[in-house]
Amino acid sequence: MTTSIRRPRSHESRRGILLLFIGLILAMLLAALSQTVLSAAMPTMVGELGGVDQMLWVMTAYILASTIMMPVYGKMSDLIGRKGPLIAAILLFVAGSVLGALAPDMGWLIAGRVIQGLGGGGLMILSQAIIADVIPARERGKYMGVMGAVFAVSSVAGPLLGGWLTEQVDWRWTFWMNVPLGLIALAAAIALLHLPQGTVSKPKIDVAGMVTLAGATACLILVASWGGNDFAWNSPVIIGLGIATVVLTVLFVFAERRAAEPIIPPVLFRQRNFTLTTAAGLLIGVTMFGAIGYLPTLLQMTFGADPTVAGLLMVPMMGAMLVSSLVSGWLVSAYGRYKWMPLVGALLIAGGLALLGILTPETPLWQFCIYLGLMGIGLGVNMQILVLIVQNSFPNRVVGTATASTNFFRQIGASLGSAVIGSLFTVRLVTIIGDALQPEEAAQLGDISSLTPHAVLDLPAHLYDVVVHGFNDALTPLFIAMVPLALIAFALLCFVKEVPLKTTIDRDIVPESLAEGQLVIEPEDADDVR
Repeated sequence: MTTSIRRPRSHESRRGILLLFIGLILAMLLAALSQTVLSAAMPTMVGELGGVDQMLWVMTAYILASTIMMPVYGKMSDLIGRKGPLIAAILLFVAGSVLGALAPDMGWLIAGRVIQGLGGGGLMILSQAIIADVIPARERGKYMGVMGAVFAVSSVAGPLLGGWLTEQVDWRWTFWMNVPLGLIALAAAIALLHLPQGTVSKPKIDVAGMVTLAGATACLILVASWGGNDFAWNSPVIIGLGIATVVLTVLFVFAERRAAEPIIPPVLFRQRNFTLTTAAGLLIGVTMFGAIGYLPTLLQMTFGADPTVAGLLMVPMMGAMLVSSLVSGWLVSAYGRYKWMPLVGALLIAGGLALLGILTPETPLWQFCIYLGLMGIGLGVNMQILVLIVQNSFPNRVVGTATASTNFFRQIGASLGSAVIGSLFTVRLVTIIGDALQPEEAAQLGDISSLTPHAVLDLPAHLYDVVVHGFNDALTPLFIAMVPLALIAFALLCFVKEVPLKTTIDRDIVPESLAEGQLVIEPEDADDVR
């Protein structure tokens, strides 16, 4: 039996929804800032703790833990309700922040980041799922737009805030600041979140699926993080991790086909809109993080910007992303049409990448900012709308699982994009600069990997030109190489069916036979659930 209502009983007032939404935004802000605020504090942090050789793990530990936990939180929230998992996620994130702030050495710092990740994986997923529980899809666009804007703001504010705290206070406050924000989000979750308790009284936990997915994800992210950096791509370690990824993925698929409550149900992929938007989201994730992860390096090494200016030069992209995310969300809520948005977004991303691919050291910075803004508009009208399409394709009893699954694959794309582009950039840089120098000039330049922006500015004129153009020529063709990914995403999104956005919230009461058995979603009817 299905019941359709416009609001849960505890959220009839606009004030109640607004207060709850502010709490959810704080929860998302915690997750978003945790991935950006440490970037500026990293050199001081690892230097003080004596762990420069373990610096990569500060970021990898969080990404690994949060990615693994995304589908777990999504599935558990569908089974037992959203409130308990959200409270657990906030508490874990705050506990990890405290441990990181008190860390006496790198081991404790990395442990704190793991615990942060265990909580952070649920903050974004559950916030998006909870909005789906209290706001019908027809009105949800403007709320999703604000959520997208949070990530745009954190991308710029995080590094600036981290740098200010490190210079003016202490790097440990990049962790301590999460405590008051987390406590406010926790109070909002406890006091304002009153939703159905879930669909199953005694859920059957998919242990085999969780273990195999965790293993496959860990191996894949380690391949992406270590390949070309710590280990050569053809080293036994990377090859072994690659084989383990394939084997564990196959085991995961078998486990999900047999599980009573799979954490990523295979039946989701029978729904056309879910499959198309998830695949497109993965490709967009590759292009987004493959580009923005290395643009600050390009600005510093090719255009001579200092770290602060390089961060500020990213503002046009994030500002455009913020505005376009808010405007697209408002347009969806006002008019109910949405298919054109991710299509336009994918084309703008492709165009932005193509323009970034023709940059030269002589390009005026104002042109660079326009190219970034174009890409920011594309990302803003794309990312949150894809999540909305997924949520609109399923009843609320599985919206947590569907939301978590699509975000999980997007995160995988982000990890792969950042790692693969970084590895190719490094290889090309060494080759291009090495080929351009005579042996005596190479000896004068020294180790390319140890070059800093200040060191480049102090180089003799002929070496300066080689290095500046080398960095530019090593990176910009990779932007053009990513254009086909955005175009493939566009092609996939052309086949998305624009199902009218639901104007009510469906509460599915699952029959006992389904509660004790496998989740069933009829793929042919899923498009028409309203």
